[in-house]
Amino acid sequence: MAMISLKSVTKIYQQGARPALDSVNLDIERGDFVFLVGSSGSGKTTLLSLLLREEEASDGEVHVAGNDLRRLPSRLVPRYRRTIGFVFQDYKLLPNKTVWQNVAFGLEVIGAKHSTVKSVVPQVLDTVGLTGKENRYPHELSGGEAQRVAIARAYANHPQILLADEPTGNLDPTTSVGIMEVLDAINRTGTTILMATHNEEIVNSMRKRVVELHEGKVVRDEKSGSYDSARYYPDAEVEMQARGGSMKDNEKSRSVRETFAAANRSGESPRTSPAVQSQDEGLRRLAKTVHNGRTGRYGETFSPVEDTLTWGKGIAASDIAATAPHAAASHAAPRTEGQPATGTDAAAPQKATKGKRPSSLPAPPPAPKPSTKAPEGHDQKGESR
Repeated sequence: MAMISLKSVTKIYQQGARPALDSVNLDIERGDFVFLVGSSGSGKTTLLSLLLREEEASDGEVHVAGNDLRRLPSRLVPRYRRTIGFVFQDYKLLPNKTVWQNVAFGLEVIGAKHSTVKSVVPQVLDTVGLTGKENRYPHELSGGEAQRVAIARAYANHPQILLADEPTGNLDPTTSVGIMEVLDAINRTGTTILMATHNEEIVNSMRKRVVELHEGKVVRDEKSGSYDSARYYPDAEVEMQARGGSMKDNEKSRSVRETFAAANRSGESPRTSPAVQSQDEGLRRLAKTVHNGRTGRYGETFSPVEDTLTWGKGIAASDIAATAPHAAASHAAPRTEGQPATGTDAAAPQKATKGKRPSSLPAPPPAPKPSTKAPEGHDQKGESR
């Protein structure tokens, strides 16, 4: 039986309004890592709320870890939630408690023994990379550190399922990569993860299962999938840009995929931008981590990183092979005399082998030989005549 199963699930908040979820069918197996994607208002948060039993479905069947949530009595909801970990976008940390106390609180409310808390909390903090920061308060943490605390608290009781609602929504690209590495490590232990996100760069790099919602319906369920946020034109500006219209450029909102495409068209290197280079390296590290062949307790072997590390549409292996000879020829082309050196040519003299002179430099003039003829008015011993 699937760990999470939704059969013809519909959720209507107001009569006559468009359903937040409309006849959704979805099965998620134990140990899966699933991205839930879609524009704002597509129903992602509503679906997570149904799984957490914060909302009840208007119609259909919802089964989670063997529990029929539509028939689950209210008195048993707290016990059910102990088997579910939830990571919020805005962290939801207790401001008057330290990092240690915030993580321990998640264990204390389910009745864990004090000895269990003392042994589990250090292990979980080490898993998320927060060893040494146990005594800090939330206001003393960065956004990435606060999100790691939230993940540690959700994972402290080793839940069967971990739900995450936009865990990287408030974080910069580099920090987001670190958070995804933590979630991937947790998934390797066998925990089922369902994560709602808008970050298409991370989705396209990790190549996990992708379930896309649009207007409350599942429009795509793809194994090792990708995500294009402009596919369904969530607003007028995105639609106009997709159709080739002119809008005022917004550098902060430009995606890494668009930056790489523009750089390729102009023939410039996309790594000239420090911000792009930072996220480029981070996504490469993330993709290398999740595609290294380890499978954890469940799941299937990840695809090779060469086939899955993409930005947007991706780069075909044949295209890389076709451009390699051209790139090699351009680097080997001789420079005409008098042309200034640039790029790697300018750095070539600095990399020359010690004791050897680069062939492009002129030979120094020979040193003058010492004269054996005595100056006028002196003999060869230097005495005056």
